[in-house]
Amino acid sequence: MKRTAVALSALVLLLPLAACGGDAEAGAGSTVTVTVGYQSRTINTVTAGTLLRSLGSFEKQLNALDDGVRYEVDWQDYATGAPITAQMTAGKIDIGSMGDFPLLINAARGKQLNNPTRLVSVTGYNLSGGLNTIVAAPGSKLDSLADLKGRKVSTSVGSAADGTLVRALQRAGIDPDRGIEKLNQQPSVGASALAAGSADALSQFVAWPGLLAFQGKAKAIYDGARLDLPTFHGVTARQDFATERPAVLEAFLKAQAEATDYLHAHPVAAAEKVAKATGLPAEVVYLYNGAHGIATFDPALRPPLVAALKKDVAILKSAKLTGDVDVDSFVDDRYLKKALGPAAYAEHLATKPAPAASEVWPEGASETLTFPSPTALLRHLAGHRDGIRAAYVPDATTGTLWFADKAVWVADGAELLPFVAPDTARAYVAAHSGARVVSYTDALERAS
Repeated sequence: MKRTAVALSALVLLLPLAACGGDAEAGAGSTVTVTVGYQSRTINTVTAGTLLRSLGSFEKQLNALDDGVRYEVDWQDYATGAPITAQMTAGKIDIGSMGDFPLLINAARGKQLNNPTRLVSVTGYNLSGGLNTIVAAPGSKLDSLADLKGRKVSTSVGSAADGTLVRALQRAGIDPDRGIEKLNQQPSVGASALAAGSADALSQFVAWPGLLAFQGKAKAIYDGARLDLPTFHGVTARQDFATERPAVLEAFLKAQAEATDYLHAHPVAAAEKVAKATGLPAEVVYLYNGAHGIATFDPALRPPLVAALKKDVAILKSAKLTGDVDVDSFVDDRYLKKALGPAAYAEHLATKPAPAASEVWPEGASETLTFPSPTALLRHLAGHRDGIRAAYVPDATTGTLWFADKAVWVADGAELLPFVAPDTARAYVAAHSGARVVSYTDALERAS
């Protein structure tokens, strides 16, 4: 909300002109602007950004306040969470959405600059960590973490994808500081570096790994769900804004809940809306945000997610990106509880993610077809070679959804099992006598 000049001109220059957090006294007939920072192409934040914006739900909720104030929403789109944090701590953004590691940096910077922020809801999450993936060029000989020793790996330092890279390398016995040459790059820059050969691998967050795989520009070599640690995206708000304009924040959270309900009720239509707004292929959006996608959407601040956030602090501290972060003070579910109602909020907390499933998206269809197993899906594809927009299968070990034609397939007797990455497939084969890796073409023939 635009601030009113009430003090020294020097002070006025420091006050935010776009955000509404400091103007608690705007009355009837006034106009206030609520500034929302979001990441359109980080598609697990869509219920607090791209999809929410396209549905107009926040504006409708603000109008329903009927408090005599005219509200305007300034939607500001960013590539990562870092600039959103910078603008929030400068008082220029009221509400922002970002991944778990950037959320911790948001908390730390807010406290450091005496403009604290609060985590008020969750957008998309994966309890195993499947939102982050390490990929290599499709023709590369790299197909495991061990192959990354001495290689150039692009990631965005301070992001959840960087956290996945660090943890994965540590578990593989590779020093993440000395065992690889880490390139700190924005996702788009890293994707270009991978294509140009100046990076050997890329560790990134949604939707980049899926996008590059779909385009035939990358292959997965590590599924982040192997870590079995939750990853998520959430909504953060400036504390002064939340305190001074609680009704506006609650309106946003109600709108987020509406967008979440829409995504659940109309997953294909939601994917198409996000695709139109971002330029991403709808097939990639659906991989993450679909009915059985990699992400689960629910605004509740679940204990496992908060616990994971506490574990993430050590990774950021080791990278000297933050000091200690008081996660318990940062997490604030009061506004969401009020927006949803205590009973409804308790129901959200009790709801479990839907199990992964195999899906086919036929050309021109407004709904996908669900199959009881990957083998059944392959049998369908073998008989319908044309007219298929996309096919998705869950990793047999982690449950991470992946494109059927990009998966690593294993034949185990009559059963055909998909895996996101080669090392996961090899681990299964090693533990199951008679199982062996087969090509996608071979898998289709066996299924038919």
